[in-house]
Amino acid sequence: MHILLVNDDGAGSVGIMALLREATRRGHRVTMCAPASQQSATSHRITLTEPIFVQPYETDIPGAECYAVRGTPADCVRIALLGGLVTEPVDVVVSGINNGLNAGIDTHYSGTFAAAMEASMNGYRAIASSIEWKAGDKPLRALAALTIDMAERYSRIPPLPMCVMNINGPGIDPAEWQPTVYAPLNMSRYTDGYERRESPFHQVYYWLTGIAEVEEHYEGTDQWYLARGHVTVSMIGTFSCLSTQQWNGLGL
Repeated sequence: MHILLVNDDGAGSVGIMALLREATRRGHRVTMCAPASQQSATSHRITLTEPIFVQPYETDIPGAECYAVRGTPADCVRIALLGGLVTEPVDVVVSGINNGLNAGIDTHYSGTFAAAMEASMNGYRAIASSIEWKAGDKPLRALAALTIDMAERYSRIPPLPMCVMNINGPGIDPAEWQPTVYAPLNMSRYTDGYERRESPFHQVYYWLTGIAEVEEHYEGTDQWYLARGHVTVSMIGTFSCLSTQQWNGLGL
């Protein structure tokens, strides 16, 4: 199986390297095409009027073909799949593992998720994978294994157009993880805002306040389950992506 790895934390970040090691350990062909710098919360932005520079990225993992792209996560996918950087057929595009959960409405701000959606928009099977902020090595490796396992399963069914498999994992010891659940996105809103200020030079500017303060999570949603130690899987797209029968067919 040929896996294209992308992310928004940048080439060499611990999450994408965990996926790279796990995928190559299982014998898969892997191409990594990741931003040259941190691109979190860039959502689905693409570069229109500037050149996108690409250079090889060296790792200590033999057999992987890796590139660093001076662009957004969506740019990375487009350069790889539409720009001719990747010449062999790709079976699954995996974006992540993001340092920080992309659950609930955070998903819509995420460059990690947007990269996967860009792949899906172009007809590819696409997975976004994220873990709790600053998770340790053990949960990161466990989520990498689960994510590649899901990629292997997904490769056996037709791609679901305009739809992304969104995986999130808690940062606790994997021995304490609760069963993986299929859950809808939580739609609790942020309760933050902006404070109007004035500089010493009488220029008006605004400062974001109340960062990460949210309403209570709705029961039965992804963030509700994550708070209780579950790994969550959500199928997110323009249409209802996955029937219960299809979900059961994945054998998770």
